[in-house]
Amino acid sequence: MIRIRDIRLPFDHSEDALGGGILERLGITERELVHFTIAHKSIDARRKNSILAVYTVDAELQDEAAVLCRFSEDIRISQTPPLKYQIPTVESVSGRSPVVVGSGPCGLFAALILAQLGLKPVLIERGKEVGSRVKDVYRFWREGQFDPESNVQFGEGGAGTFSDGKLTTQIRDKENRSRKVLDEFVKAGAPDEILYQARPHIGTDNLVRIVKHLRHTILSLGGQVRFETKLTGIHIKAGVVAGVVLNDSETIETDTLVLAVGHSARDTFEMLAGLNIPIEAKPFSIGVRIEHPQSVIDTAQYGRYASHPLLGPADYKMVHHCENGRSAYTFCMCPGGEVIASSSEPGGVVTNGMSSYSRNRPNANSALLVGICPQDFGGTDPLAGIGFQRKWERKAFEVGGGNYFAPVQLVGDFLAGRPSRSPGRVAPSYTPGTTLCNLAECLPEFVVETIRVAIAQMDKKLNGFAMHDAVMTAVESRSSSPIRIVRDESFQSPAAEGLYPAGEGAGYAGGIISSAIDGIKIAEVISGKPSKMA
Repeated sequence: MIRIRDIRLPFDHSEDALGGGILERLGITERELVHFTIAHKSIDARRKNSILAVYTVDAELQDEAAVLCRFSEDIRISQTPPLKYQIPTVESVSGRSPVVVGSGPCGLFAALILAQLGLKPVLIERGKEVGSRVKDVYRFWREGQFDPESNVQFGEGGAGTFSDGKLTTQIRDKENRSRKVLDEFVKAGAPDEILYQARPHIGTDNLVRIVKHLRHTILSLGGQVRFETKLTGIHIKAGVVAGVVLNDSETIETDTLVLAVGHSARDTFEMLAGLNIPIEAKPFSIGVRIEHPQSVIDTAQYGRYASHPLLGPADYKMVHHCENGRSAYTFCMCPGGEVIASSSEPGGVVTNGMSSYSRNRPNANSALLVGICPQDFGGTDPLAGIGFQRKWERKAFEVGGGNYFAPVQLVGDFLAGRPSRSPGRVAPSYTPGTTLCNLAECLPEFVVETIRVAIAQMDKKLNGFAMHDAVMTAVESRSSSPIRIVRDESFQSPAAEGLYPAGEGAGYAGGIISSAIDGIKIAEVISGKPSKMA
């Protein structure tokens, strides 16, 4: 196969135009083109009157050698690189099943690879299986009935189950681990297009089915999956993991423990600190969800082609560096989505964003965040960032009315420094409900100042971003983990051989793909790990 890059066509091109583009680029006849597949597709909307689809394709030709020779100086044409992930071979088996804690993307893929290697992992999850979890989450959103063990943060699939399901990553991936993740998602029911789209997404509705399918695959390969099972202790003997304690009542012997807990497993972090497992405070972010009519974003990004079915809902990604030394940025933008209640503790309001695969809701939303560093919350306690998060989540709970209603403010009022008294044209999508207020009451002062400056500047890049009636909902505080569980070059904790901190909660990933890749890397290391447990 030959890879041909940068074939540019009108985004609404005819069905046979791509094949014609290949023939034109290579200077060959239709008879010489045996077959082609799309390897990558993106949209170039920089010129709104001439929006283009940009393709990379893999083509099978009758005489590939001749074509490669003829285009040897053209960097856009080359041999198609290998796409298949090579699963490692098992070098050593201790006889004890590895235990994987957490069923988010990292834990799921660590367990999946271990199961495919025949190592029969035990995957434990403090929350419920995804079907029961969905019922609990929607009960919270509709009725305000909060379950601290079954919510947006805890349960099968992890926090990413209730998201837009973005599958992008900045990781350089010569080993095709990201392709492995996408291939497994497609086998589990995701649309084939995620294999080539520049910014693929799955949506919450598809993720619910997909994580269930991945669980069944793990079980079919001899693994175990246990729900409502919390890690409450770790046995460490002579610096080596010897077992785990579950629900304060059961012990499983193991010499291999993958800690793929999410960024909200605060009680687990406290337990690890009590065992003197090295933990460091790390930077994270805090801010709001900002919500606009999707039509405003579509028009700003696509001009006269706004709402064209071939383009779908538009998104955006922006950052502004302020003179005060702070930066504000948009994160996890959800086209046609909704702002969701994401609390994991009683008495706190936490927000996030979610979209279904169709992205057909009237509003667009994104996190609008300001970076926080350990100096902002002070002290030498590595868990101090959790206290900082908790302080503002509880303040948002109070300002919202003490019933999990979220504090909201219109952008125009926020910029003017006055509380919102009446709703505008943009209806907030957050449930159970919202309370109009002044968001300065539930955000750090430097965050308020930075976001005020950033909104005005971002409006210059995205017309309508500073519209008066856009809605800001607080508080977004869980975009990443506030801690890092230290690991060495072997991916193990320096305090406990066989303990593998992994994924987003441990501070080593961010997002579905990077978390899943980290889980795969851990499984690869485990497959070659010699056992030192008697």
